[in-house]
Amino acid sequence: MKKIIFSLLVAISFISTAQEEDKGTFTLSGSVDTYYSSNLSENSLGTIGVLSDVPANGFGLGMVNTVFSYEKGKTGIVADLAYGPRANAANAYTGAINQLYAYYNLSDKITFTLGQFNTFLGYEVIAPTVNFNYSVSYLFNAGPFSHTGMKIDYAASEDLSFMLAITNPHAITDGANPTDNYQLGFQTGYKNQYLNIVYGSVQQGGPDDVFFIDYTGGFDFTDTLFLGINAAYSNSSDADAGYQGLALYLQNQFSEKFSLGFRPEFFTTTAGTGDASQSAYTLTGNTALSESLKLVTELRYDTSNDVTFFGKDNVTGVTIAAVYSF
Repeated sequence: MKKIIFSLLVAISFISTAQEEDKGTFTLSGSVDTYYSSNLSENSLGTIGVLSDVPANGFGLGMVNTVFSYEKGKTGIVADLAYGPRANAANAYTGAINQLYAYYNLSDKITFTLGQFNTFLGYEVIAPTVNFNYSVSYLFNAGPFSHTGMKIDYAASEDLSFMLAITNPHAITDGANPTDNYQLGFQTGYKNQYLNIVYGSVQQGGPDDVFFIDYTGGFDFTDTLFLGINAAYSNSSDADAGYQGLALYLQNQFSEKFSLGFRPEFFTTTAGTGDASQSAYTLTGNTALSESLKLVTELRYDTSNDVTFFGKDNVTGVTIAAVYSF
């Protein structure tokens, strides 16, 4: 009798396990952020770099970001929904959809993805939980933010990876591509150093020869000291315009709860009519109030001899942001 009972328990265990596996894996994550920002320059309103669809001055809302993901066997989906001024500033869907894609793992090394996904270019992303700084760089604002199309990722080894993509022009994110123009993308990564290339059309009716090349990487000097690097160049011969820039991310973790970072950035827009350069220097303190809530305190100085900021050649802004992740 004991053997029979034991056998039944084992059988029930296998059936239960199989049922759990058939159900797949569902996860829910996301973030909420809000901030206070002020221009310290006399008789001037608005700050630079706070990602928002309204001028950043006083108290402001970032966005609510909710990520639904489901995986079963070799397939899965991700529905990354975002709403708020921060999402609106980076998404043509007025923030409703940040990412929406399905994927298929052909093998342990090869993954096909179809849909809208955040760009593989650059160091910073839309969601504030991933970035060390709260304000964003000029390189981030130069775009692209997201791509709609298909990509193939190949993990050759633990250190080496490749990616190929064909997407709509990245300014077209609110539906089907009404043109016959596309973008081609390529990425190769080695030990967390990434070289990214995009070529093609950016928007409907625009030039179809826009070229982007972008390097994103970083180095750990010690267990607590890190240097991140983002260098990028873009140009279109037909439009006779582009940009180039460099941003450095020096960050040191002083304790489990506090880190300090410095981001100097140098950015130039290029055109046949002349170039315009500007630079920004951002000092950011990250304080972990809990496992889920961090306080980001930031002092940023922007300056230029070629462009003005609210009628001035330089501007200093201070931002205090609360970022909650779940």
